[in-house]
Amino acid sequence: MAAKIRRELGTDVDMVHGHYGELKVLVDGETVVNAGPLAAVGVLPSVRKVLDRVSERLARPSGATQ
Repeated sequence: MAAKIRRELGTDVDMVHGHYGELKVLVDGETVVNAGPLAAVGVLPSVRKVLDRVSERLARPSGATQ
C-alpha cells in the first residue's frame, strides 16, 4: 500500500507496523482510513478508496478541517 501511494500520488510515505489486523492510514497525523476490527479477518478498504482519501486530504491546506 505504501509503495502504491508513493507511485500514484508522488508523496513521501512512512510505514509503521501496528498490531495484528490493524490498518490505519494517516496524513499529517489525521486518520483518513481506518479498517477497524474487520481488518483482523481480512476485510480491507480498496486501494482506490485509500488513494482517494489520501489524495483528498493532501489537497486540503494543513490544519483545515473537512
